[in-house]
Amino acid sequence: MNLIPWSRRGLAVAALTLFAAMTAGAQAQILTVSAAVSLSESFKDLAKVFEAQNPGATVQLNFGGSGALLQQILRGAPVDVLATADEATMDRAQQHQVVRAADRHVFAQNSLVAIVPVGARSAVSSLADLRTMQRVALGNPDSVPAGRYASEAVARAGLGDVLLERRILAQNVRQVLDYVARDEVDLGFVYGTDAALMPDKVKVAFTVALPTPVRYPIAVVQASPEARVAQRFVDLVLSPRGQALLARHGLRPAAPR
Repeated sequence: MNLIPWSRRGLAVAALTLFAAMTAGAQAQILTVSAAVSLSESFKDLAKVFEAQNPGATVQLNFGGSGALLQQILRGAPVDVLATADEATMDRAQQHQVVRAADRHVFAQNSLVAIVPVGARSAVSSLADLRTMQRVALGNPDSVPAGRYASEAVARAGLGDVLLERRILAQNVRQVLDYVARDEVDLGFVYGTDAALMPDKVKVAFTVALPTPVRYPIAVVQASPEARVAQRFVDLVLSPRGQALLARHGLRPAAPR
């Protein structure tokens, strides 16, 4: 029996199998997207759309306070796309050469609101009512844009000292939302989209007036090894389909500067 042809055929099949496996591995792409926690629901939906549009691509989502996300990148965390809840954090990312100016785009805007537990008895309608509060929750201003927006608004109202006596600092807006929902604080500052997640447990007392709107920028991280795929994700966020999805979650189109 001549075994040589069969041996050659077996080698050929093995080679083709190995090539197919290597090709599949090369095509598999994992994209890490770090985004402000207030984008959780909308970016989970965007990730599903992106993966459907890009077979072989997997989106790993990392949510947190914008400042904390930037610190993770500066400490070496492998991230492909960064989306923050403020332009100041993205400015710092640009200063540290994490992103390029030409690659950043503002894609949505939000509102800052004061929320209280649904069962709250005290009437709250303005920042002046902070004087009647005992516990006020907000994100740490050093790393959470919503906390910084709130602190600045309270300071402009001449109530900075009042807030310092009553504030409970949180790691992000969702922690603030939980504090209010569990009736552990009298009032909290979150985004309008956050408040809409628990209408049965929290209610909006008032919208906080800000000198500039809450704007969300997004950019491809310079060190990304998947820059082309990362750009496709950014393009989806900026596309009509992406914008429509963001709108379904309460985010408004970005207003021109």
